[in-house]
Amino acid sequence: MNAYQKYKEKSILSMSGPELVLLLFEEADKRLARAGYALEDKDYGNFDKALNRTFMIVQYLIQILDLEQPISQELREIYQYVLYDIGRLQAGRERRKDEIPRIRQILSGLKEAFDQAWHTVGMSGGRAMQHDLGVRG
Repeated sequence: MNAYQKYKEKSILSMSGPELVLLLFEEADKRLARAGYALEDKDYGNFDKALNRTFMIVQYLIQILDLEQPISQELREIYQYVLYDIGRLQAGRERRKDEIPRIRQILSGLKEAFDQAWHTVGMSGGRAMQHDLGVRG
């Protein structure tokens, strides 16, 4: 592992739950953009790789939900829909290419809402705040 990778890993490990969630949304968006570019280039290997990574990120977002919080149930349903959509996109490739902007829009909206809630509730990273946002801490 090079110095940059060590630095990146250390900074990720020191993030609060909400900061990590925001980073995951950003990474999912990047991967979906890569999938779109790969599909345009008919590079199906990188298309599948980017979608698989996006799928894993959304699965992780489901795993870190605190299901005792009411908002978490709703978020889980949205995330599961996104997973379904990613699966359809992967299976349909060219026929479903219009799904990419739609999935990105859904995740972008969730990221914006999460970011706004984080700033409204407080950026302390404390357990109470994480619970308000539906994230296990």
